[in-house]
This record gives sequence, C-alpha cells and structure tokens, in this order.
Amino acid sequence: MPDRTPCRLLIDSPASGAWNMAVDEVLLESAAESGGCWWRFYRWREPTLSLGYFQLLEDRARHAASRHCGVVRRASGGGAIVHDAELTYSLAVTAGHPLAKGPAQLYRTIHATLVDVLAGFGIEASLWAGTGVRSEDQPFLCFQRRAAGDVVCGDAKIGGSAQRRLRGAVLQHGSVLLERSGAAPELAGLADLGATIGHEPLIASWTAALSDRLRLEFRGTSLSEAQQARAAALARTKYGSPAWTAHRGR
Repeated sequence: MPDRTPCRLLIDSPASGAWNMAVDEVLLESAAESGGCWWRFYRWREPTLSLGYFQLLEDRARHAASRHCGVVRRASGGGAIVHDAELTYSLAVTAGHPLAKGPAQLYRTIHATLVDVLAGFGIEASLWAGTGVRSEDQPFLCFQRRAAGDVVCGDAKIGGSAQRRLRGAVLQHGSVLLERSGAAPELAGLADLGATIGHEPLIASWTAALSDRLRLEFRGTSLSEAQQARAAALARTKYGSPAWTAHRGR
C-alpha cells in the first residue's frame, strides 16, 4: 500500500448495545454504498452481553454471571462477549481494499498492531498460533475460545474480533479486555495481568500504530444526519427488537 488510505475516525461516548451494533451496521452500509474506510472506537453504557449471529438466545443460561446484563445480537458470528471493562473497535472498508483481501489477513493485521501497541506499554502479547475446534465444541464466551490470530498474554486471551461482509464491503469489530468484569469474572483483563491502561492512552497509541502500519490517514469525523437517522431506526427496529435478539441466523 504505497499511498495512505483516507479513513474517517469516530471516537464515541459510551452507548447502549442496540445503538453500538446499529452504528457498526451503518458504517458497513456506508462502505458498501459509497466506498471509503471507517474506523471507530466505542464503549458500552452498561455491561451488555452480545450474542454471535448463530448463537441461541437460550444458551445465555450457560453463563450465570451475565444473566443480569442486557443482551443484544451481533451481525457477526463467533461466541458471546460481555462488553464491560473493555475498549471496542470497528473497521468498515471496501472489500477491494488491500487490507480486506482475505478474512484471516485483516484479522491478523489489525491484531498485530495491537500486539505492537501493548509492547509499548510493557505488555508481552502475541498472536495465538494454535488450531481452533469445531463451533459446537466451543465454550459459550468468545474470550474462552481460541482462534488463530487472537491476541493472548500468556494463557489469557485479551483481544478478539469477528467479521461480517456485505455487498462488497467488510466490517471487522472486536474487543480488548482492560479489566476483569463482575459479569465475566473468569476472564482476566490487562489490569489483572499487571498492566493498567486507560481508554484514552490506548486509543491514542493504537491510532498512531494503525496509521503507521496500515498506512491510514485518519480524519476525525462524526455521523451525518442521515447516518444518525439510519442508526436510530436500526437500533429501534432491529438491534433493540426482542424478535431479532431471539432470532438465530441461518
């Protein structure tokens, strides 16, 4: 990638699960319809369980600690995630961009930048190089699963992502566990591994690494009025809908 790719950068305040998932879909639609590149950092207003697209809603009973949390269904696959003491990101880009040539390449490329950033904070992390197991044999929670390219510190998975493709564009979103959550006490975060990092320092360092490594030219932005209206509609009729949450993708 000899030239830098212009990339709109969104840094959002904590919001509801329905809104967060709706905005990610809006960015995917925008990349599919008009091209371009979007990178977003966001957080969650309250602890929220997000189900992978193919997971059964009733399977949340398998995880007692998060039963009090609100629940939302993602458009991407994978295991359930308890969004609480973490930083979440998403990237939406046209499928023809060199970054998005293959699912595994995009996954590993973004995670490799996170490994480099963590090293700058004195944290030794790496990309997991093992072999995954069949989905029916996987734990309910994403961060108890392992897939090639996950970010691990020792035995603890602290970074993972999932993807969704739509009409010539790809969305990848993922989480970095910063601290242990009371709604997922079995999962260690970076603070539990001896490295306390705030959201703002991590965002600043990661943005710089992404700009350098992926050759992205970030431009701060916000959603347009049309995008906000579309996100509000999706949050209300889809991601906030009990019917969608109960639906299992086919």
